[in-house]
Amino acid sequence: MIGTRGTAAVLGTAGLVAAVVAGFPGSASAAGEAGKPTRQQLMADCASGTGKCTFNDPVVQKSYLGDYRQVSDTLYNCSSSPVTQGMSWSDTVGSTDSLDVSVTVGGKIAGIVDASVTAKYGHTWSTSHTEGGSLGTTVQPGEVGWISRAQVMHQVSGMWQTHYDNPHWGHYYWYWGDTVTSPAPNGTDGVNNAVVVRSRPMTADEQASCKAGNARVRVGPNLHQTDRTKGAPQAPAPEAPRPGDDLPPAQDRKEDGATGRPTPTG
Repeated sequence: MIGTRGTAAVLGTAGLVAAVVAGFPGSASAAGEAGKPTRQQLMADCASGTGKCTFNDPVVQKSYLGDYRQVSDTLYNCSSSPVTQGMSWSDTVGSTDSLDVSVTVGGKIAGIVDASVTAKYGHTWSTSHTEGGSLGTTVQPGEVGWISRAQVMHQVSGMWQTHYDNPHWGHYYWYWGDTVTSPAPNGTDGVNNAVVVRSRPMTADEQASCKAGNARVRVGPNLHQTDRTKGAPQAPAPEAPRPGDDLPPAQDRKEDGATGRPTPTG
């Protein structure tokens, strides 16, 4: 990691857009399954609708400031005096689960989590947000400058449940814990989004590029530089899915007249 320095400017507007697209591995067939499913296989069935899934007992954690990430082009000051230049920036932040798999915006998984949080807390759960703007950037001679941004984030932990019309991996029901990390509205729990101007000395290769180009100021692409923060809580370690009872889903059950307990339909 290359050392940076900069001055923070706190944003007063609500945070970020993140449209993240990710696929889940294909699900195994219901017939002839052996062993236990992976979390990815079960999530794939939730996303496709093969499994009927709910996200139960959600607990929303306190918000924190996420990592600073470069959100602009890179400004190289090849001159012998400070340079100030307006730079535009744009940031997109999405959601991930405990395995750092992206939660697709507008997908079934995002909708299930949103419905669960809304039912318990009375507010929606956004899985993505975008923001952009411009900022004057001053870079000293022989240095590189850029704009970084940190988004307010929060986590919700809960228990996934999926059930099948026919046994999968030998069972109708499977359960697994999960923590979903998503962008939070600016100001949540008193935490604000932030934009900073970063700078660092040029590397030897960058200095050589300046001399070769014979330019006073040069603008290059985003280098995707990141500064870690200490705000992210430690999420529970991902756990292996466990099976539930071996009974069919409720709509396929009938109760034993003597005991009142559900029994499998034959």
